[in-house]
Amino acid sequence: MLVSWAMKTHALDAGTVHYEWNNALPPRLEIDPGDTVVFETRDAADRFYAKTSTAEDVLKRVFRGHPLTGPVKVKGARPGDTLVVEILEVVPALDFGWTQVRPGRGLLPEEDFPKPHLCIWDLADKQIARMPNRPIAVPLEPFPGVMGVALDEPGGHSTMPPRRSGGNMDIKQLHAGTTLYLPVLVEGALFSVGDGHGAQGDGEVCITAVEMSARVTLRFALAKGRRIAEPRFRTAGPIGVKTNRGPHFVTTAHGPDLFASSQQAIRYMIEHLVEERGLTREEAYVLCSVAVDLKISEIVDAPSWIVSAFLPEMVFV
Repeated sequence: MLVSWAMKTHALDAGTVHYEWNNALPPRLEIDPGDTVVFETRDAADRFYAKTSTAEDVLKRVFRGHPLTGPVKVKGARPGDTLVVEILEVVPALDFGWTQVRPGRGLLPEEDFPKPHLCIWDLADKQIARMPNRPIAVPLEPFPGVMGVALDEPGGHSTMPPRRSGGNMDIKQLHAGTTLYLPVLVEGALFSVGDGHGAQGDGEVCITAVEMSARVTLRFALAKGRRIAEPRFRTAGPIGVKTNRGPHFVTTAHGPDLFASSQQAIRYMIEHLVEERGLTREEAYVLCSVAVDLKISEIVDAPSWIVSAFLPEMVFV
């Protein structure tokens, strides 16, 4: 039974945030099913970077956890229900975003990228992310990297991994128009959101997308007695419409290990971007993270599976 009767709109600022999943955190807001909440969220670096930041700042940053806005308590939510989250709007809160390469983090090892790198994207027109000093413009299709409810386990839990309760899923299709379904694990659900992304490729290979502060508008409902084990979602239409048009350049890699094949497909793509587009290796890795989609093209012909990396060439202007 879907419960959604109220129609109030609330605002929740990012003046107070939390950095862990913990069901003992008191809710900042209590709402009825059917209510809408406009969340102000901080970027994943907790406002550490500025427009003038450089690669030298990357190793100075200390990660405490994703700064999350919430928790929000939903009246009537009980374990065994499903929280229905309709994503109405996600927009940049500032006119810049960032992508970093930090040695030893992300898909490729430190041997591939031993030095830090930082790209500050221009988000001034709210529609595209422009890479500095390069003819590259990636269409924005913003989404929250983190949306989730509190765990039914005591104590504090890292925001870093995705969980059965949602969390750091980094699914780029969770943009405006999509409806997310989350299992309710504790009374009131205790929902939080953060980690705004302006654009991201499937895989987010250098571990950061176009990271940004955001304003996220969500409407909540409850599916009473509908038990699901892990998150699900429904899109409003075709996926990736902002970038999945026009020609693509694709690299492939095969082998018995999907992770290793993903690494190799991205290495081939970086090689292509350096040779054919004149990017530095660091710029190519960043572009792979924010625009290249990794796909499992084939997983049935043992002993090797195929991973493909799809680059939408419309990002070159």
